[in-house]
Amino acid sequence: MNMTLPSITSIAVVIGITSACSPSEDKRTQPMKIAYPETPQIDVADTLYGEVIPDPFRWLEDDLSEETALWVKAQNEVTFSYLENIPYRSSLRKRLAELNDYEKISAPFKRGANTYYFRNDGLQNQSVLYKILDNGKEEMYLDPNTFSEEGTTSLAGLHFTRDGAILAYQISEGGSDWRKIIVIDAETKEQIGDTLTGIKFSNVAWWGNKGFFYSTYERGEGSELSAKTERHRLFYHELGTPQSEDKVVFDGPNGESRRYVSASIAENGRYLTVTAANSTSGNELYIKDLSSDKNPFVRIIDNMDNNHSVVHIDIDTVYILTNLDAPNRRLVRVEAKNAGPENWVDFITESDMPLNVSSGAGKLFASYLKDATSQIIQYDLKEGKEWEVELPTVGTAGGFSARWDDEQIYYTFTNYVYPSTIFKYDVNSGESKLYRKSDVLFDPEAFESKQIFYTSKDGTRIPMIMTYKQGIALDGNNPTILYGYGGFNISLTPSFNTNIIAWLENGGVYAVANIRGGGEYGRAWHDAGIRTSKQNVFDDFIAAAEYLIDEGYTN
Repeated sequence: MNMTLPSITSIAVVIGITSACSPSEDKRTQPMKIAYPETPQIDVADTLYGEVIPDPFRWLEDDLSEETALWVKAQNEVTFSYLENIPYRSSLRKRLAELNDYEKISAPFKRGANTYYFRNDGLQNQSVLYKILDNGKEEMYLDPNTFSEEGTTSLAGLHFTRDGAILAYQISEGGSDWRKIIVIDAETKEQIGDTLTGIKFSNVAWWGNKGFFYSTYERGEGSELSAKTERHRLFYHELGTPQSEDKVVFDGPNGESRRYVSASIAENGRYLTVTAANSTSGNELYIKDLSSDKNPFVRIIDNMDNNHSVVHIDIDTVYILTNLDAPNRRLVRVEAKNAGPENWVDFITESDMPLNVSSGAGKLFASYLKDATSQIIQYDLKEGKEWEVELPTVGTAGGFSARWDDEQIYYTFTNYVYPSTIFKYDVNSGESKLYRKSDVLFDPEAFESKQIFYTSKDGTRIPMIMTYKQGIALDGNNPTILYGYGGFNISLTPSFNTNIIAWLENGGVYAVANIRGGGEYGRAWHDAGIRTSKQNVFDDFIAAAEYLIDEGYTN
């Protein structure tokens, strides 16, 4: 028996397509008569648990066969002969180009005395790193688009020393996960030492200006592209020495291999922390006092059933974000010299909303998901909770991260009709000031985006955000895209998408349902949409479609 079952976690459907969607006046074209290619059916079936299951199109599963290739070619000929006769297709293509061709910049970040940011002039393949000079002028600092003639080499990581004097950056060639690390003098841009090769899934943790820690797998014989990714180890590279002399500083506890190892160094330069894991969920946590070479790694926790990460180290106090005994996560603090979980003290307790924590400008920022939208609360290490950050409206906020002694902190904000906008935030007053707004050619006032709640098959309350033109008629005739994910603990939060704007401008409705299986309400919400509970994902999605039809959005 040769049968595979699909694993569906991302689902979207267009409903209400009987209503034409034209970018200008209400032009209607007569339905085209289409002669579809014949699709042969073969006599093949499986018997599963006593039931015969016919599978007449199984031959199409062989995507390398000549028969499948000819069938695909014939289907494409029919498809494009139809698409090319749509009268407004060229104007729609033009509008999509206009929407996407606008300048995009990142929030600025400071390294040493210099400030940097990324900018894309509109349609560049990769964003360019710029440096802001003391006189306020800017200069192009690093252009990844010039890394290779074919444009197949990308910037894959950027790591300055704390004083900003040296930069180590990673490159990826041809989209490979295997990286190279190039070190340059940040002022002259002259390369320091050799290029490190064979690096995979690695951070770069600078230890002062003399060297850095990085992670990679054992270098075996033959092509590094075919090397096994089983034993991830932490190395230390001293500037000016060949990579062959790099020393292994962490190789798993008691010689036991770990598939993923990552290191970071506290801003005070004293502590090295390491996470070690065997899967993408759950990890061990280690700490090493760098004040003496003789100090060993101390395991803080070996519970791989949970996730733990160091958010900040204040002198000798470690702040750890964990979901141990807290499915929605909590922030604990503990002294570095005795950092086991038996000594953890809650600093931010678990709530009914999933928690993430960032740090910068002398503060901690608790980022919550409240009905799949952002809520940010500022904390002081001594005073505790200070206030909730006032965001522009309901949507998604990102950032609130900087060096601990930085004076400025920035964040970005967006939702389905709010193009990504950068704000400068004052940690002393809690005031946000506009730093840079988007240049996209789009009028957000012409659209409405709102969150509603509907009831799924088993009575569960599900949030859904719907976006459409102001004043839309609820006559059941609006073309509608309904999208959901429902897997891998991934949360769908509001974000701006220029391609969706083109859909909205032409009278379409865009609905995003936060179905179970994602992470919108924490661990329990995720668990309610996996394994034997997977049916909830589809029930939630079907109920969303039924709501849109019942309320007259579409048919």
